[in-house]
Amino acid sequence: MSQATASELKTAPLVVAQPRPIVHRTRGRRHGPITRLMSPSDLGEMLKPFVFLDLFDIETSSFPAVSLHPHSGIATVTHIFEGSVRYEDTTGATGVFSEGGVEWFKAGRGAWHGGGPGDHKRTRGFQLWIALPPDHELGPVESIYLAADTIERDGPARVLVGAYGKAKSPLVAPSSLNYLAVRLKAGDSWRYQPPVDHSVAWIAIGKGRVATPQTAEAGELIAFERSNQAIDFTAEADAEFVLGSAPRHRHDLVLGYYSVHTSPSSLQKGEWQIAEVEARLKQHGRL
Repeated sequence: MSQATASELKTAPLVVAQPRPIVHRTRGRRHGPITRLMSPSDLGEMLKPFVFLDLFDIETSSFPAVSLHPHSGIATVTHIFEGSVRYEDTTGATGVFSEGGVEWFKAGRGAWHGGGPGDHKRTRGFQLWIALPPDHELGPVESIYLAADTIERDGPARVLVGAYGKAKSPLVAPSSLNYLAVRLKAGDSWRYQPPVDHSVAWIAIGKGRVATPQTAEAGELIAFERSNQAIDFTAEADAEFVLGSAPRHRHDLVLGYYSVHTSPSSLQKGEWQIAEVEARLKQHGRL
């Protein structure tokens, strides 16, 4: 095979990779200080195993306590960018987690949790629901509350679940997925290269504005075309966002009021366990 001449190399066209396309963007549905950006009946079907995402920005004076309520078949991940939240659940855990902290509540076969305002005037963050695979959806309940200083960082990205670069979360996910919290100063750039099997990717902006290269602003969720192509970000203003990537969840989303399962029979078992826990809570005067 002949080698290209110097003149041929000089005139060869420069191939520039196209940015990963955005296939959907939304501001969700706002209910007071909480905005639901994703649910199983809309983007959750496209982005599963990520099936619910709430953005909350709450003044403590108007932050109502969230009474104990049930889940099954999912794990919830709550991350606080600012402020603090009180929590309790039916594993017996209770306390407060603050800015930079993470609540991991793997409901599995069925459990209850709740919370309320912490000690700060304002609380901002995200709560994500992850659909569990069949071998975990009826498994043991797990609640873990992580302080900010236990969460590893790779550059501007804090690894809430999964692993990225040199950083790894202490949380053990039920399947391969990454969930990152990213802070960029205005003018800063950052590239996310997903693992080779992660075809699902999205971001949700909590504060500021980033270009991907299209501009995404606070309050938006952006879903990217399914692939494992890298995503480039440049902050147009100081920005905070969360990013999720994973292989596509290959199971159905069978929905209860507070639950997501892979089959009607699994949903029935989860709802039965929820009812069992409810009876015990009422017996002890907690409901």
